[in-house]
Amino acid sequence: MRVTVWNEFFHETRGDETVLRHYPDGIHAVIADGLRELLGDDVEVRTATLAEPEHGLTPDVLDSTDVLLWWGHARHGDVEDAVVERVLAAVHAGMGIGVLHSGHYSKIFKRLMGTTCSLKWRNERDRELVWTIAPDHPLAEGVPNPIQIPEQEMYGELFDIPTPDELVFISSFSGGEVFRSGATWRRGLGRVFYFSPGDQDYPVYHHPDVRRVLANGVRWARPQAPRRELTADHHPRDWFVQG
Repeated sequence: MRVTVWNEFFHETRGDETVLRHYPDGIHAVIADGLRELLGDDVEVRTATLAEPEHGLTPDVLDSTDVLLWWGHARHGDVEDAVVERVLAAVHAGMGIGVLHSGHYSKIFKRLMGTTCSLKWRNERDRELVWTIAPDHPLAEGVPNPIQIPEQEMYGELFDIPTPDELVFISSFSGGEVFRSGATWRRGLGRVFYFSPGDQDYPVYHHPDVRRVLANGVRWARPQAPRRELTADHHPRDWFVQG
């Protein structure tokens, strides 16, 4: 599998001490290390960031990416629309994508969902319990029920997303809120998953169970067949007989 981990890489480069304490080389570097640790020789991982030309997501990069992981938070509006459309076309053609935490509000996730993707939030070091409600789903393989995260940003309903094809995880928080924190969809020939734990202020991407879910998600989202563009093609009568 060929995986690209995308991160806007803003909090780290502006010198946020809390973020740098947890992610001195960037959130993308920690996520990439987790995938290499758990998937070993089965995966080739590279990273890309907002400041790179074309945000590091050139046609060549996307053509050679089986699964794209997307983390964004403060710079959604700075992502060029042409790059968003390029990623969207790649997903429709069969590339997998995993959208993480505040990436729910990214241009690409909103394009994929067709909704506002709005939610409730509170950043007060809430305890999060991630409950597995689809234990036979590949995303949940090998993780405890619940995953216990001592400190995390609270996300709560209503989460304005279309009904998931599969709802795998629901989170509860110390304030009593609940949230659909792990879900999947199919878009065109591509597979999409969203997994919410992972705020920049907390070391969530070092959590072994969170890393396991991301590795599971990459395995699940990888293309199931050779990628191809979906087009509206004219077919003559009895084309299937004629070959």
